[in-house]
Parts: sequence; structure tokens; C-alpha cells
Amino acid sequence: MSALFEPFTLREVTIPNRVWMPPMCQYSAEPEGPAAGVPNDWHFAHYAARAAGGTGLIVVEATAVSPEGRISPYDLGLWNDTQTEAFRRITGFLRAQGTVPGIQLAHSGRKASTERPWRGGAPIGADAHGWQPVAPSPVAFADGHPVPDELTAEQIAEVVDAFAAAARRALDAGFDVAEIHGAHGYLIHEFLSPHSNHRTDAYGGSYDNRARFALEVVDAVRAVWPEDKPLFFRVSATDWLEGDGWTADDTVRLAADLHAHGVDLLDVSTGGNATGVRIPTGPGYQVPFAARVRAETAMPVAAVGLITEAEQAEKIVANGEADAVLLGRELLRSPSWARHAAGELGAGARVPEQYHRSV
Repeated sequence: MSALFEPFTLREVTIPNRVWMPPMCQYSAEPEGPAAGVPNDWHFAHYAARAAGGTGLIVVEATAVSPEGRISPYDLGLWNDTQTEAFRRITGFLRAQGTVPGIQLAHSGRKASTERPWRGGAPIGADAHGWQPVAPSPVAFADGHPVPDELTAEQIAEVVDAFAAAARRALDAGFDVAEIHGAHGYLIHEFLSPHSNHRTDAYGGSYDNRARFALEVVDAVRAVWPEDKPLFFRVSATDWLEGDGWTADDTVRLAADLHAHGVDLLDVSTGGNATGVRIPTGPGYQVPFAARVRAETAMPVAAVGLITEAEQAEKIVANGEADAVLLGRELLRSPSWARHAAGELGAGARVPEQYHRSV
């Protein structure tokens, strides 16, 4: 038996294998008007191809809980009924292929209001559909980025409510897994890290204060997300900084706290909250962070980061370093990676009937 192709059950949702697709923004929605934040034909074709290719779980890209929570004006959103209805076409197709549909709920904080990456990704203003970003503290992400407005306690509560409202819509749209985005320098990560959180109130200073917002979001989402469906949390396990950043030790502590608040799996990435850092990249370079969380807490984990080969992915799961692997760029390159990997590992490949001649 291949460990990579064993089913994995969380609460009452069974994912058919351990080959999962992480959230990867497509920056392809309309920026304004009735279609703002609404998934379209590109999103349908993109996710449908990976489902037909045998991916066990697809976590739809970072989907903003409010308009100002988008990374760019071209991001998806879940703040209205039009968006909810459009997602049902995607979740229905994924489920028909045997793939579990998941979605990442996000707020981009101080990294909001930027151009699409292939157009440079620089901050944009109102003349290009932009807006003023917000953050835990008035600290710009990088040179050339605007100083964000510091969120008040009342505004923080509104963001928490927005996450809960988006989770309700995600359920109505047909998703079986919800993931809260707490990584890559976006709003929740900004609160967690002392590099970006300079507050002196109940949301800043100590670890407990900096983690308060994350746990409030988790509690609000878990309160509306059904007991039989799993909740994930994506974390950057380290800021890759010396002295004033979020660390691997912090991540282990947070994992235990998240688990106690009803999170079922930690999706472990790194970085994104500081510029100019040196990251020692290489095959599976983030896997040790996931493995440590799994070894030191009761939290199941998924690993991500330059996982490209079937044998490599198999060993990560078989050795107990992670419960699943998330393949990003590799699934962009090869939508049927899961089916090919099953063939290499001698596991039963899930193939649509229409593709039977490919077996």
C-alpha cells in the first residue's frame, strides 16, 4: 500500500488521498461591479482540471472576507450572495470527481491593494481600483508600500465577524473544509509576529496578546462551521528573522492552542512577513517545521514547499513527517500529478471514465 494514497479522515470528512492542492491566487476576478470577487470560467477550468487529475483535496485560493481584505482587486471574495452562488458550480464539480472541496478564508492586511504579480505586484491607488490597507500597527510592509491604518478594537471585532460571515457563505457554497489564512504576512500573521505588531493594548506585546486575534477568528469560524467538518489553519512557521520575528517555537505553542480551539489540521508554510530575509530553499525545505509540530503536539499537519516527486511525497507521509502534502507549483505544471504519482507508486489511480483510454 502507498501511504500517499491512503484515505485520511478528519471529523466526518474523508479525503481520498494525501495529495492536496494548496491555495494559489489566480488574480482573475473582476475588480469592481457586480462580478467583483466572483469566480468565473477561468477558476472553474483551473480547479476542475486538478480534480479530474485525481487531487484528493483542493483548497481554493485565498478568498477575501471583505473587499478591503483582498490582496489585489482581482482576488476572489465571499462577502455577498453572488459570490456564494458562483462557487457552487466549482464545489459541485469537484465533489463529482471524488475531490473534497476546501476554501481558504483570508484578509491581506497591510499587503492589500496591490497589482497582479505579472504586472509587478506594486501597491496601487484608487485610480487603479485600490484602497487604503489596514494592519495591527501603522508599519509599512516594505519601502514603497503605504503605511497602513492601525485597526481599532472595534474594527478588529468587525474583521472577526467578517470571517464568521464568510465561513457561513462557504458552507452554503458547498465547501467541506475551511482554512483560515494565518500565514505569509497577511493580517492574522501580522498580529502574531512582533515584527509587524507593535501594539500596546490587549492585541500586542506578549505571545498571548499577539495570538488573541487569531484565536478569536478561529472561535468565530468554528462557532458557525459544522461540527462534522474540519477546520484548517495555515501558518508561517517562521519569519526567518533574528530577534524580532515569529519563530518555530511560537508555532508549536500556537498549534497546541489552535487545536484546543477546534482547529483540526495545521497547514505549515514559512515566511512572507518581512523583506530581505535569507530563506534556505531546497526540496522539502519546509517539511521539518511541519514534522516538528506533528511530533510535539496532537495536531495533524500538512507539509508544503518544493515537494515535486512521487517518491519524495511518499516518504514524507510514510515517515510520519506530515499527514498530507500540498503541491503548489507542481500542480500548476501538471494537473494530473496525483494520477501519475499513483502509477509510479503502484497505487490505484482515480481516473474519470471519459479518460479510461489513458490508463
